Amino acid sequence: MTEGKTRRNFLITSIAVTGGIVATNAFGQNTTNTATPPATMPERMLGRTEIKLPIFGLGGAGQTPLSWEGKEDDATAIIQRALELGIRYFDTAASYGPSEDYLGKVLPPHRSKIFLASKTDQRDRDGAWRELERSLKRLNTDYLDLWQLHHVSFSEELDTIFSPSGAIKALEEAIQQKLVRFAGITGHHDPQVIAEGLRRYPFHTTLIPVNAADKHHPHPFIPVVLPVAQEKNVGVIAMKVPAYGRLFKPGGLTGMEQALGYTMSQPGVHCCVIAAETISQLESNVKIARAFVPLKKEELTAIALAAANVWEDSTFFRTWT
Repeated sequence: MTEGKTRRNFLITSIAVTGGIVATNAFGQNTTNTATPPATMPERMLGRTEIKLPIFGLGGAGQTPLSWEGKEDDATAIIQRALELGIRYFDTAASYGPSEDYLGKVLPPHRSKIFLASKTDQRDRDGAWRELERSLKRLNTDYLDLWQLHHVSFSEELDTIFSPSGAIKALEEAIQQKLVRFAGITGHHDPQVIAEGLRRYPFHTTLIPVNAADKHHPHPFIPVVLPVAQEKNVGVIAMKVPAYGRLFKPGGLTGMEQALGYTMSQPGVHCCVIAAETISQLESNVKIARAFVPLKKEELTAIALAAANVWEDSTFFRTWT
């Protein structure tokens, strides 16, 4: 398509000029990049993407410097430390405040070594395209490894997304034009909607809440979405692992060892993304991820039992749409 080619050429030229970087191919054709240390965390293949990633990635949202205005120094320090610790998966979204801008100030020299994911909450083709263009410019890159349809909550949204003028058209065009490598869908409201989305379209990944409180919710994600994802070899990225720390309230889990251990021991979960409030918190989380080994059934049962005391407060995000 002439329009698409023009759009891609314009984006690449403008990004290269403003950012002072050269275009890179997926995972490594940029010889100007500085090397990042190899990950020492366990790694898993992300579904059928054929991309192997550490089990822990950095989230760009939450109540953290990465999504706060006026916190560039703190945010860029966290991002830089994440690179030093071997993190390669960086998660953000068009709606996460200045998150894309902050990442775009640090990640370009490392672009070929990392897996960069963003999201759009626009449901129509044109709106999604506008957000993609903005995301690429803010992130100072000429492509995303993963572009996701953000917080899909209702079946009516699926109908709009998959309509002739829906956001899925922008996603398909962006992949065709090599602005995006893989397609994903995310949601934390209704697991049936995400499962239906995976049945209706061959998404490469899904980003869903997977934590120890899930089984106590009347509409759990784990038994509804994970079997469909496994059947279709969809990469599963877990979010809300510690439920913003609410799983650690008195009577709940003892710490991130239990939270991350429970999540990453679920069959079919490939990695997780967790935000960091401070560098020390990030370092602690990475240390736990490096030491991870799958938990035994009795350990998982005990952790879930502990979460029963705090599950309602730990699934507050399920009301978000």
